[in-house]
Amino acid sequence: MRILQIIPSISLVYGGPSQMVLGLSAALASRGIELTIITTDSNGDIGQHPLDVPLNQPIQQNGYQIIYFRCYPWRRYKFSFSLLQWLNENARQFDLAHIHALFSPVTTFAATIARYRHLPYIIRPCGMLDPADLQKKKRLKQIYAAVLERPNLAGAAAIHFTSKEEAKISERFGLNCTGKMPVPRDLDFPGKMPGSRDLVIPLGVTAGWYPKKLRESQVPIILFMSRIEPKKGLDLLIPALESILGSGIEFHFILAGSNPQDADYETQIKVKLQNSSLAKYTTITGFVSGELKVELLTKADLFVLPSYYENFGIAVAEAMAAGVPVAISDRIHIAEDIQQAEAGWVGPLEVGAIANSIKSALLNPQERQRRGFNGKEYAKKHYNWEAIAQQTIDAYQQILSSIAEGRRKKQ
Repeated sequence: MRILQIIPSISLVYGGPSQMVLGLSAALASRGIELTIITTDSNGDIGQHPLDVPLNQPIQQNGYQIIYFRCYPWRRYKFSFSLLQWLNENARQFDLAHIHALFSPVTTFAATIARYRHLPYIIRPCGMLDPADLQKKKRLKQIYAAVLERPNLAGAAAIHFTSKEEAKISERFGLNCTGKMPVPRDLDFPGKMPGSRDLVIPLGVTAGWYPKKLRESQVPIILFMSRIEPKKGLDLLIPALESILGSGIEFHFILAGSNPQDADYETQIKVKLQNSSLAKYTTITGFVSGELKVELLTKADLFVLPSYYENFGIAVAEAMAAGVPVAISDRIHIAEDIQQAEAGWVGPLEVGAIANSIKSALLNPQERQRRGFNGKEYAKKHYNWEAIAQQTIDAYQQILSSIAEGRRKKQ
């Protein structure tokens, strides 16, 4: 199979869901899939320099190739005329495209080109069909969806969700929500299945090797490691931690993350912590990766993420892979997995409930250890790239077989 992955950017500025394309591509390539990623050199919307990468030429890495195109002329929207021109000229070289993101002009028009060039495609919405996410710039998104994204969804061979809950709650803009969406005749291509269908394939994490936890402190370490943005629930987490501290339970809180896209909000959170009773019990690290990230996961006794919504929660899965029990909100769509695996604590999105979950974890070190072990085993089985690559290949093969069957019937 010749597979094309299309994504607006893979810069770390945009978080883990973009980076996952690299992990998926390497895992697919290791199983013999001929794979190309096309993306832009976008590295942030406000003041950041573009990625320092060669442009318009294939770069070989980890068994696949990646081609970067100049983000121009609308840098803020990660747009690229040259990427779309390349796709229009080369679409016929591929069997299937896997498009990552909605409401991004470059992927919106990529799907349109794919239909025009009779290239079947899968869309991964990246949580952008979540009703909560659709509230942002609501009126603009309604118009954008009606004119552009609804036809893209209707014309897709499948929609790739990363959790059952994401698939369940996602908006379809009036299209059939059963996973069988009728395709308008003028958007059809030879062999197109009678309707798009849902694929539920989780994101993967690299389990790696984590050294045995070494106690440097007698108090438990609570780790938040994610983008510092409003949806992550820090406005609820901070008062929850303050109330736990006020009840006489000590801990050390590590805030690891950044947000160059919204530096004002990041500063606001830092100031709030500096003026809080948590100040002397808190370490703020900024963005972490590599060895420092491993070190923090090794030290942590509990990982916390009380997000308002997450279509998957890649940071949660990474903590599980490291054997760290998690305390999360029930708005993170793998919450059901956490509960079934007994890999942590899940509660409502309320300050009191968040505090109770964390307090239960802090007061029960043996239970923390048990749930951390459960999480590690669950991640090893369900979130490893090998298993996810096989699920993805199976989906690709089923789609292409259906298309081939449709073509035979038309002959």
